[in-house]
Amino acid sequence: MQSQQGRTFDDEDGIRIHFDVYAPEAVGAIPAAVVQLAHGVGEHAGRYRPLCEHLAAAGFLVYADDHLGHGRTGMEQWKGDAGRLGRLGPGGLRAAVRDVHAFSELIREENPDLPLAFVGHSWGSLIGQLLLNRYSEEYEAMVLSGTAYRMLGSMNGGDLNKRYVQFGTTGAEWLSRDPAVAQAFVDDPLTTLTPLQKLFGMRDAARLIGRPARHLAHDLPVLIQVGSDDPLGGPVSARKLEDALRSRSGLTDVTTIVYDGARHEVFNEINREEVFADLTAWLVERFPSRD
Repeated sequence: MQSQQGRTFDDEDGIRIHFDVYAPEAVGAIPAAVVQLAHGVGEHAGRYRPLCEHLAAAGFLVYADDHLGHGRTGMEQWKGDAGRLGRLGPGGLRAAVRDVHAFSELIREENPDLPLAFVGHSWGSLIGQLLLNRYSEEYEAMVLSGTAYRMLGSMNGGDLNKRYVQFGTTGAEWLSRDPAVAQAFVDDPLTTLTPLQKLFGMRDAARLIGRPARHLAHDLPVLIQVGSDDPLGGPVSARKLEDALRSRSGLTDVTTIVYDGARHEVFNEINREEVFADLTAWLVERFPSRD
């Protein structure tokens, strides 16, 4: 398969979900696995292009969508009103999770012989945890970055930029130590800094709360990548999640990597090359090249 930008599929409500595909660079290369990338709240898949290209160069086939209400999907859904970006619309969180799972099914249909690894960041990682609870048998690996244990007290629902106001004026300093990342975020016409609770409403925000399910149907490997200075959850929350995945869910291959000094977006941090390399090495170890 060649790399394809700007593909779409229609969800159950007739909303077009936009996505891109990044194929391995070598002509005729057989991908080691297919990676489904799920972005966070208020952003879009295009912000992960460097990561997608890196994974494709490492031999993986990558699919990345703009979730319901977000990015290109949201702009079409809201008829070009950028002020509504991040709002999910009818069906709310349940519809958004349903659509991410439908995207998984599309990927499976197009690549029936490849293992599927889910890579979710922030809200995308919380969706990944929900999918893991319900459909663990449908995935061969899961990577959760900028994630948290989904319980009150372990996931910050307040002002995520509060501790970083002295580092800049964009309001996005909590994302990364790299000032260019914050500036690029606020300059991006497809992003919004509106908090999740305001975008989703309290009822849908509350639906993100929950523990890992007991005794998952499938024992799959999980990688957790978080910054030591991530305001959403951070290392303590990540370790609680790892412990719960082992003790409640029965998973035996769970790895947590904490990056010293890193903030929320480890894939956009000043040590992003290290983060990319760790992710790639973890994937390659579990999905060796098929060439």
